[in-house]
Amino acid sequence: MISTVYVLDANVFIQAERQYYPFDLVPAFWKCLVEYAEAGHIRSVDRVKEELERVKDPLESWAQDEFDGAFASTDEEDVVSVYTDIINWAQPNRQFTDAAKADFARAADPWLVAYARVKTCVVVTLEQPAPSAKNKIKLPDVCLAFNVRCINTFEMLRELGVSFSYSRITAAI
Repeated sequence: MISTVYVLDANVFIQAERQYYPFDLVPAFWKCLVEYAEAGHIRSVDRVKEELERVKDPLESWAQDEFDGAFASTDEEDVVSVYTDIINWAQPNRQFTDAAKADFARAADPWLVAYARVKTCVVVTLEQPAPSAKNKIKLPDVCLAFNVRCINTFEMLRELGVSFSYSRITAAI
């Protein structure tokens, strides 16, 4: 029985669609996300949805048509409170450039971590930790600072027991 809830970063969707799970080649990946979202095991946040909506493409359409109900609101007092804690952690940190801090404050990342912390979710991202980075505040490093578990897409799929199979279509050969 799965009890973990995974909250997905925008890059999980974007990289999958653009690189290794495009809609036309691996539709099972996208169906899997929807089914696990409907079962309450996968979600994302409204701020990620806003990032996906910036580009009018098939991913934006899929997010609105198929995954819309899985974008949770970050407009809850406890989430806003943790978001404030995260911003207050980043802003005085001399390690990061002012531009990195400004980009971070505008991004979905601090909201994603705040939501995951409050709701005890696992953050799923393709970002790699970079504890000495100056020009970007990396999501895995924020998760570490706020005691939120962070994994990548493939780890999530393995934990969910997902695998995609191939079936040969003889008529096309």
